[in-house]
Amino acid sequence: MRVLVVQNFDNEGLGQIGAALVEAGADIDLRRPYRGDALPQDSGEHDAMVMLGGAQNALDDELCPYFPGLLDLTRDFGERDRSVLGICLGSQLVARAFGGENQIGGASEFGWHEVALTAAAQADPVLAALPEKFPIFQWHDDTFVLPERAVRLAGNAVAENQAFRIGRAVYGFQFHFEADRPMVRDWSTSFAPLIAERHPEWAGRLDDEMAGNGPQADAAGLAIARAWVATI
Repeated sequence: MRVLVVQNFDNEGLGQIGAALVEAGADIDLRRPYRGDALPQDSGEHDAMVMLGGAQNALDDELCPYFPGLLDLTRDFGERDRSVLGICLGSQLVARAFGGENQIGGASEFGWHEVALTAAAQADPVLAALPEKFPIFQWHDDTFVLPERAVRLAGNAVAENQAFRIGRAVYGFQFHFEADRPMVRDWSTSFAPLIAERHPEWAGRLDDEMAGNGPQADAAGLAIARAWVATI
């Protein structure tokens, strides 16, 4: 199993997805195109692709001139029935690749927030075993209108489209299910000045938030990661 991982921003790691891939014995091919790494021309040498998050917006081709090629690559994986996973910015790029409409701003969430699964999720191979509602880590300002072919799988009051599937195994997740408590604590340190600008109370709330929401969120995130890896 060879999995292409596209990292779009520093300190945006695989987290619980990485743990699930290691459990499955996957060979991880990490590319950082924002630092100049070339992307594959097509999906021929990989069984699946993961696209991680970032501070960019999904329409920012000027800042990220590799985006159009990444969209082509995403469609190629989907057309060859190979598993795709987009998280946060990655989900917005998946939506764009398949004809969804990106909305820049107007959907801000930070911290652990509850999401609810749709009826369609009850029969979904990745989400069927999850509780109907669970807390999960969020960090985004943007959202999207689903592509025509997409099945909506989860949402909440801030962002109606929190998770979706296209075809057999092309998935987009707006929420950061990969971010377990150690990763959130690392982000809270690494991005402390940025967080303090917009959420000055976060440093004081972190331990309580982590204790109250972390165990359930971590369990849900690892279950999602393992179930997605099983689609490869």
